[in-house]
Amino acid sequence: MKAITSLTALALGASLAGMAMAQTAPAPDAQAGAGAATAVSGATETPATESDTATTDEAAPEEAGAEVETAEGSVLPNGQDMTPVEEMDGRWRNEEGIPTFKVEEGVVDFATFNGFRRYHAECHVCHGPDGEGSTYAPALKNSVLRMDYYDFMQVVASGKQGSNSVMPAFGTNKNVWCYIDDIYVYLLAHGTETIGRGRPAERGDKSDEYTAQEDSCMSS
Repeated sequence: MKAITSLTALALGASLAGMAMAQTAPAPDAQAGAGAATAVSGATETPATESDTATTDEAAPEEAGAEVETAEGSVLPNGQDMTPVEEMDGRWRNEEGIPTFKVEEGVVDFATFNGFRRYHAECHVCHGPDGEGSTYAPALKNSVLRMDYYDFMQVVASGKQGSNSVMPAFGTNKNVWCYIDDIYVYLLAHGTETIGRGRPAERGDKSDEYTAQEDSCMSS
């Protein structure tokens, strides 16, 4: 299956978000949350509150620390084998081209390290530090083990309406979407207990390929 790079995914995210808005008119509370979350690069997001947050799962939000089936070796509960096979654009991918992490002797690859930074800049207010969840949003470190990668991308791009809350669409927010693969692999690494909570102590270098892809996405 062909992987989605961040630049290609940005266009997909905008398209998915537009389709979702055209097909379903959000409830009054959802409109306020979605509008604040689709800011373009350089804009300052309004901190999320309970009324404009939601789950990425079909079920009710998980509480922090909720039990979840763990990965067996490199294979996730959803069936994806996350063994790193090839480095592309400065990010590791499995044999299907899906982004994954690589940790060797405690050294975390740059994309996974950057995912920690980006998650805590954009996502932790709702989903809790280290993806551990909160009282009104699920533990994303668990969600990524069960969800298909492309389903995860679609939810982040288009948002999702829950029974009592809403997750805004982030497909046009470059501060999220240009780094969505990094956020994803960070959550995978923590969800599989490959890395623990907190800032990784050691990281790999940022490659020229990563920098070129990042610059292209942020300037497009």
